[in-house]
Amino acid sequence: MLKKILAIAVIFICTSIAWMILGGTLFARTYVADSSLKNRVQRIWGGPQVQTAPRMNYTTEGTRQEETQIDGKTVTRTVKHTVTHFLPLMGSDIKAGLRLEHRQKGLLWYATYAVRFSGAYQFQNNTGQDRLLTVSFPFPSQTSIYDGFTMTVRNSGWVRKPESADGQINGVVLVRAGETVTVDVAYGSQGMDRWSYRLTTTDKVAELRNFRLEIQTDFDAIDFPEDTISPMRKERTSDGWRLTWRYTNLLSGANIGVHMPQKLQPGPLAAEISFFAPVSLFFFFVVMLVITLVRRIELHPMHYFFLSSAFFAFHLLLAYLVDHVSIHLAFAAASLVSVALVVSYLRIVTGARFAFVEAATAQLVYLVLFSYAFFFRGFTGLAITLGAILTLFVLMQMTARIRWNEVFAKRA
Repeated sequence: MLKKILAIAVIFICTSIAWMILGGTLFARTYVADSSLKNRVQRIWGGPQVQTAPRMNYTTEGTRQEETQIDGKTVTRTVKHTVTHFLPLMGSDIKAGLRLEHRQKGLLWYATYAVRFSGAYQFQNNTGQDRLLTVSFPFPSQTSIYDGFTMTVRNSGWVRKPESADGQINGVVLVRAGETVTVDVAYGSQGMDRWSYRLTTTDKVAELRNFRLEIQTDFDAIDFPEDTISPMRKERTSDGWRLTWRYTNLLSGANIGVHMPQKLQPGPLAAEISFFAPVSLFFFFVVMLVITLVRRIELHPMHYFFLSSAFFAFHLLLAYLVDHVSIHLAFAAASLVSVALVVSYLRIVTGARFAFVEAATAQLVYLVLFSYAFFFRGFTGLAITLGAILTLFVLMQMTARIRWNEVFAKRA
């Protein structure tokens, strides 16, 4: 009996090493290729978008004193330079519609989205005279496309039509003294992972007047980055959420943002299941040893070798199916194949009853259900712990009357 257990332990160790290699291969396939695949997705869909408010400014000529060294003497001279003055932003009414569209590349899903943006911004000419003012609207990302882009000034025309330059679009408008002008901007674009609205372009605290931002999503699992402000109001819609930020006069250095929900990642999940597989096989072997001992069924270590190979077939098939079909379909196919291997084999070795009842049940619990626990983030450890405690209880009840001295005694 002791030699048999040692032989089974060797089989268990060798299979565990194979699982470690398979899990490492999966992690390599997932994360080594992640940077290149992510760049490919960004080239198609664009990266995370960070939108900021437009700015309205004018320039004047100023002078400053500069000191230079000439022949060891300090010479002061007056130098002309251009001074840029920014007008205050008196109000913002912004809407953004986010439509989630996950894309799979290799063993990873990427959270891409389409955004429909519109904003109405009010600026006041408080300079005391009529001025030609430049409106500058920065693009949220330099790698995205912008469909149907419009930038107009209400009740007025452009002195110089908007033109794109240096990652933003600039137009010139004539604004009378004391007049408040409204600039309307709209576009459709697409990005990945996160959409943000930056309240300030510097590290300083920003002042927002009459600010309103409404984000409409078509997904339920909303999440906000750590460095952002939570919405003041959240409303459920038929297909997602309507999030509203509204402030009359706000001083803040934080920003506003929404994380796109991530799908279950097939590559990392398959790797975690592979690394966990030795625990699953250990429970299975212990249960099989006890059951065969109680029912006086003879299984040779070679039988355990083929059973461990059937377990390994589950993870091997799962590893190379997840990048071709959905993770749930790959899991179901791998489970059916592995259970069919074990049941069809033990049916010949021990008979149909042991194969279809005890062996199939043990494999469903310790391979299929234990592995499926990884689909529920945050409950995996609890599920495995409860399974281990339940297994211990069953084994203790089954073996309570066994005389272990006789079992491990050397046979004549």
